[in-house]
Amino acid sequence: MLFGYFVLALLPILWLIVAMSVIKMQAWTAALTAMVIAFVEAMVFWHASLLSATTSVAEGVVMALWPIVLVIIAAIFVYNMTVHTGAMDVIKSQLTSVSNDRRVLAILIAWCFGGFMEGMAGYGTAIAIPASMMFALGFNPVEAILMCLVADSYTTMFGAVGVPTQMVSDLTALDATVVSHAQILQAAVFMIICPFVIVTIAGGGLKGLRGIVPFTLVSGVSFLVPEYIAAKYMGPTLPVIVGAVVSLVCTFAFGMWQNKRKETPEAYRMGPERPKDDAYEDVSSKTPGLKSAFVAWSPFLFILVILLLVSIPAIGGPLGSIKTAFHIYHNPDADPVFYTVKWLNTPGVLVFLAGILGAIVQKVSVKDFFLVLGRTVKQMSKTIVTMMGVLACAKLMSYSGMTNTIAEFFVQTLGQYFPFVAPLIGAIGAFVTGSGTSTGALFGTIQKTAAINIGASPEWMVAANSVGVSAGKMFAPQSIAIGSAACDLTGKESVLMKKAAVYAVVFIVLMAVITQFGQPLWAAVA
Repeated sequence: MLFGYFVLALLPILWLIVAMSVIKMQAWTAALTAMVIAFVEAMVFWHASLLSATTSVAEGVVMALWPIVLVIIAAIFVYNMTVHTGAMDVIKSQLTSVSNDRRVLAILIAWCFGGFMEGMAGYGTAIAIPASMMFALGFNPVEAILMCLVADSYTTMFGAVGVPTQMVSDLTALDATVVSHAQILQAAVFMIICPFVIVTIAGGGLKGLRGIVPFTLVSGVSFLVPEYIAAKYMGPTLPVIVGAVVSLVCTFAFGMWQNKRKETPEAYRMGPERPKDDAYEDVSSKTPGLKSAFVAWSPFLFILVILLLVSIPAIGGPLGSIKTAFHIYHNPDADPVFYTVKWLNTPGVLVFLAGILGAIVQKVSVKDFFLVLGRTVKQMSKTIVTMMGVLACAKLMSYSGMTNTIAEFFVQTLGQYFPFVAPLIGAIGAFVTGSGTSTGALFGTIQKTAAINIGASPEWMVAANSVGVSAGKMFAPQSIAIGSAACDLTGKESVLMKKAAVYAVVFIVLMAVITQFGQPLWAAVA
């Protein structure tokens, strides 16, 4: 009986996989169809009322629009504005001055800069902004997105100033610092592996590692060590931010040193520039001095400064108190559930504010400002629909009990071997929602309960859920849609999903082994 419901509960997820990777359906169509499947199943098999099913969809749509779509539009707008003003040419000139080696640039932008964006903002910015920058620099769009998906995987648990880990810790009544320590211990090996994967993608295979192994190792180790220390002693707020900053400094310095010592092989030199849009101002011929560099980087600098300021409790606290709680989901048989919207202290608003300040510095006219904004919204239209469909499906599965059915089947079937599938459960949740925060809300309590039932550490198992998110998010429809929109690749999501799924599956298998057999190590260091 349970197995039958387990298969039924998986249908929306299986449909998304088949629709996008086999049928090659566009993401927005597949997402809406998955939502319809979940809607029908919730009412027929899980006996949800029409009211509860409808309001589940409504809450999912609201969550998609605020904060997720908001921050994606804000991030893409900032990028589009830098292209429109010609500032991206200045940024490109500066980045290539570090090295003209595409492998070095991939690490600097996708791994270091992307890690910082995930730590500060999350919600897709670590995919959207770095991928769009790499595309502008001349990277193949599929490869650029794929590298950003890999880079953004194991930073997710500490993304948006630690929100996913803090939320699941609060939900499960566990110490957030202990959970953070367990997470980084499980993710440590992947923090070293990911830069090497990025280099192989940028370099066209394992041959791309030739002559760059020390550089790649420095970028991974310099990220992991400070991240581990921050996670163990400070909790979930700063690990990725600290790790990314240290890695950026070390990688930048090592890249400059290496660039002076050896010539970049012809195969890895950045190719010719993409043709410029005639509507954009051509500033590429200008030598990027200090002033022009500040002007070009100003939107991104404002993003970093504003997010750092808001991460200070004295500033972020009052801003975060400006919020509204809505009672969207209705179920007469359950306690009221409120969805809270933060109007100011949310990444989308803050990134958009930084974009406005950057536009002022770059002397963008009001007409051009709204022209770029309008183009951005039009560019993102299909992505917006995809987000609404995916989040509506996730809320339907969560409120109806479908996600609980999936997790309960694994617990009852596997018993003491449950740790093998703990990361898989997190990966499934991330695939559906594209969010570490939402996945923690879906499965965090179930992971804790399962751990208690089999005599395992609750912190270790909840951490496994969060680490599993890293692989699931790598090929989640939401993540794929964000990257596709950033590089104007909408309609080719199935190609990306197939490529990302290969890495995700390998990572899930490795995580399963670490979760099952790493428990004695955790018991020794906890």
